[in-house]
Parts: sequence; C-alpha cells; structure tokens
Amino acid sequence: MQKILIIGATSAIAQATARRFAGRGDRLYLLGRDFDRLEALAQDLRIRGAESVDYANFEAENFAGHPALLDQAHETLGGIDVALIAHGTLPDQRACEQSFDEALRELNVNAIGTLSLLTHLANRMEQQGNGTLAVVSSPAGDRGRQSNYVYGAAKAMVTVFCQGLRNRLFGSGVRVLTIKPGFVDTPMTAAFEKGMLWAQPERIAAGIEKAIGKGADSVYLPGFWALIMLMIRSIPETVFKRLKL
Repeated sequence: MQKILIIGATSAIAQATARRFAGRGDRLYLLGRDFDRLEALAQDLRIRGAESVDYANFEAENFAGHPALLDQAHETLGGIDVALIAHGTLPDQRACEQSFDEALRELNVNAIGTLSLLTHLANRMEQQGNGTLAVVSSPAGDRGRQSNYVYGAAKAMVTVFCQGLRNRLFGSGVRVLTIKPGFVDTPMTAAFEKGMLWAQPERIAAGIEKAIGKGADSVYLPGFWALIMLMIRSIPETVFKRLKL
C-alpha cells in the first residue's frame, strides 16, 4: 500500500491513473478545482478498493496556499510516497498572442504552479529520504510550434525544471519522473479530429503506473512519441520555421 497525492485529480489522465492505484488498495489524497467532481471521484475510488480517499480544493495560481494544502495532504495520508502532478489547461493560442495577461495566466497554471508544488514537495521528500515526484509535461515542450507555443513554453519550463531537480535529488532517495503524453482523447481535446496517433487515458495511466514502478526518469506515452519527437527536433530551424505546425 502506498500513500499517493494526486494534484489535478479530475483530469482524464489523473482519474484513469487513480483508478489503477485504487485497485491496488493504495491510500489517496486528491486535489482539484471542482469539489463536486472530486467528491464523485472519491466515491468511485473507494468502491474500486482504495484504502482511503480524501480530497480538497486546489487552485494552481494560488501559490501562497500551496504549502498549507501539502501539509494537510501529508498529515492526512501519514506521509507521501508518490505525488502525481497532472493539472493543466489547453490555452487558446490566438488569445495568448493578443493578450499577455492571458498568456501569463496560462503560464502560471501550466508552469509556475507546477514549479511551486515541486519545490515544496521536493524539499519535504528530500528530508524524509524517499519518494517519487511524477509530473505530467508534454512533447509540446520539446520544440516551439506556431500553433501552441505558449503551452509549449510552459511545458518546456516544466521539463527542464524536472531535469534539474532530478539531477539535484540524485542519491537522495527521491525520484523525479517526467511524463510526456502525446495526443490523448480527453474532454480537453474534444474539439480535435482524432486519428491513429491518439490514445485513450487508460493507456496513458498504465504507462504512468509502469514508469513509477520502474523508477524511470522520463517517459513518452505511448512510446512511439519518442521517435516522433526525435525526428521533429532534428529538423533544421531554417526548414522548421516554414512548416505550418
């Protein structure tokens, strides 16, 4: 049995992963914005076998409130073995281009809020000498594209922060896992036309559980995205800037 904190618990990927944890009999603490959805999810996870499920409201932009929330989660769980950070939004790129206030709001939600949480959790886990920080980033952070470069910039920040944090914590007993899901069929992507590259949340959840168990550093999910992004990163900038991506 593990004590697991899930932040952004009502996202499709987080819910699918939480169900896998519940089936193992883990103890769960959920943080999210929608209290009613958290309550419904908690009831479902208890039925699926979780030893206990507690939950609380969470706002990624309320940086000052993060320490108290994490303290409460730690006290309720009796410690934190795994923290999965999976909150986020999909910005309106055009709106961000026209308004820096909009861009800043999205950066705060998708990057700065995550960095705040990671800082507090890393210090706590470093003191206890063990734990896993699992963070949902994105292949979008591997290279800037005109269609989503605000979102990509946020995820690039998260990815590089996790790289540095992983380097800092090496040998401390604390693992840092960067998770990069490709196209996932979720309510957030409901307006997108789906194709062969799209995966269901349950497939991503299985990959997350496996990567945590293996103590992996970074993982693309599904795995073929590693090859796709290798090819995309290898395109010279003189060519890439002419592509409508």
